[in-house]
Amino acid sequence: MANSPTPTTMVLAVMTVGLTTLLIAAGPAAAQNCGCQPDVCCSKYGYCGTTSAYCGEGCRSGPCQGSSGGGGGAPSGGASVASVVTSSFFNGIKSHAGRWCEGLGFYTLGAFLEAAGAYPGFAREGSEADGKREIAAFFAHVTHETGHMCYINEVRPTSNYCVQGDVQWPCYPGQGYFGRGPLQLSWNFNYGAAGRSIGFDGLKDPDTVAQDPVMTNMQRLMPQGFGATIRPINGANECHGGKNTAEMTARVRFYVQYCNQFGVDPGNNLYC
Repeated sequence: MANSPTPTTMVLAVMTVGLTTLLIAAGPAAAQNCGCQPDVCCSKYGYCGTTSAYCGEGCRSGPCQGSSGGGGGAPSGGASVASVVTSSFFNGIKSHAGRWCEGLGFYTLGAFLEAAGAYPGFAREGSEADGKREIAAFFAHVTHETGHMCYINEVRPTSNYCVQGDVQWPCYPGQGYFGRGPLQLSWNFNYGAAGRSIGFDGLKDPDTVAQDPVMTNMQRLMPQGFGATIRPINGANECHGGKNTAEMTARVRFYVQYCNQFGVDPGNNLYC
């Protein structure tokens, strides 16, 4: 479920240390240190994009919308997360997991709502339909990555997912950065960025992602068409003729299913 290093990441760091990792999500991303095109913003997390998530509060460079992000307070649009993510919806996903699954007591509606409350902008920009699509996208990835909230840790990781020589996010001796949490956060540069965003040492203590169900519920998703949200998670393997396009199709199927449950059209650009 983890992919090879790509210029991606953090999308909601999901339910992954707090809806911190779908932290960055979609969109035209460059390397984690930015280096964006002249007409693209470098976000406060160090990623490239053109929406308010990149050009608003904390924007480092490019056509930023203002150094403070303007206006203060939570967005007033979008959808009410607590009204959309009901116990019926949440537990309906978990009902497909086996009784032996480690995630059954870990992923809870209460933990998710608490985490979402720390990101008042989640699903609150644009129209109500936009907000519902954002929620649907988040849970589509969670469902796919965790097997309906069954798994907390990646099953049989094939490496420690450390990019040697990364000066900004150096690997800590003895630690592995394999998939953990609802979005299966992977690679040292993603753990480092997620930790900085929500206040823990992601390089030294990556297990935090798999130990705290509230933090692991935080990771921000800013979809620009569902297909764009796949690239930061596993784009190298699933997008543009990758070897696992069936995985991409499965994500899209969950997304469309959840949009239907929420009564909204899934929109365009479903595939990456």
